[in-house]
Amino acid sequence: MNLLRKILFPFAILYGFITSIRNFLFDIDVLKSYSFNLPVIAVGNLSVGGTGKTPQIEYLIRSLSDKYKLATLSRGYKRQTQGFVLANLTSDAQQLGDEPFQFYHKFSNIQVAVDANRKNGIEQLLSLSSKPDVILLDDAFQHRKVKAGFYILLTSYGDLYSNDFILPTGNLRESRSGAQRADVVIVTKCPTNLSHDEQNIIKKQLDLSPNQSLFFTFIEYEDAVFSEKETLIVEDIKNVEKILLAGIAKPESFFAYLKQERDECLAYPDHHHFSESELLDIKKKANNKIIITTEKDYVRLKGSILSEQLFYLPIKSSFVDGSANFDKIILNYVGQSTRNS
Repeated sequence: MNLLRKILFPFAILYGFITSIRNFLFDIDVLKSYSFNLPVIAVGNLSVGGTGKTPQIEYLIRSLSDKYKLATLSRGYKRQTQGFVLANLTSDAQQLGDEPFQFYHKFSNIQVAVDANRKNGIEQLLSLSSKPDVILLDDAFQHRKVKAGFYILLTSYGDLYSNDFILPTGNLRESRSGAQRADVVIVTKCPTNLSHDEQNIIKKQLDLSPNQSLFFTFIEYEDAVFSEKETLIVEDIKNVEKILLAGIAKPESFFAYLKQERDECLAYPDHHHFSESELLDIKKKANNKIIITTEKDYVRLKGSILSEQLFYLPIKSSFVDGSANFDKIILNYVGQSTRNS
């Protein structure tokens, strides 16, 4: 694969040139960006997948939803519907996509919508009788047709965008210079004990501008797993033989948190839609053992033939330090923007 990526280097140069021209045309207003008269926060990345957007969106939901009427707007990756869809009691992962349905399933006090056309999606949300005060755009860093008021850029510890290259040679969707659009950069999936010396080393590597803020987060796992009917403490099932199932990008830390010697790990592609034959195969392998999956996979699998033995492990994004400062930055932006609007 590495050899193939090297062979494709000329295509990476071409792709980088095309994306740079596109960004330049948006920067000089030849291509039109649309702004809206309410706080819009875009969360995204420069690389493809696996930087922890979902837990970061959930962190923002927890921070803001008690104070403001909040809506999330996602593309709805791999959903089986088209256009604008607003989540309701009849919605499922097939209609919304797994991540938006997870938001809807988890947070009852927000609006959840999907639309590949983010401009149209925002307009539809603002046409509702109960329109939101704040909109969170999920995975919209490259969606230049909407000009968000605040941009949060995520990059994974150990896989920084500053050390990467443009597709298909690397994993970047656009040039590293795109990071200049970010108001805040968050290095995700850090060790919990990340030292200040290492934080400073990473800060130098990223080479941010003075007006950009940098934070470091880690993935915090729940101490329990959940099904529709039951809760099991992780420590109590450490030595219980089980199946660990993940259809996410970079599932290694999920497996590492739970795996014991006799456990079997089953990994599938990100956002994987499980076929009936795959479900039957998983059930056969599990026999009567419990199956533990990720929260994102659970919303797709909970109505399947695995339901009776299926549990999920929730995660959340936590800051190594500086969470109060991050919260202050977000609340200041939202408060000021709301007052201005």
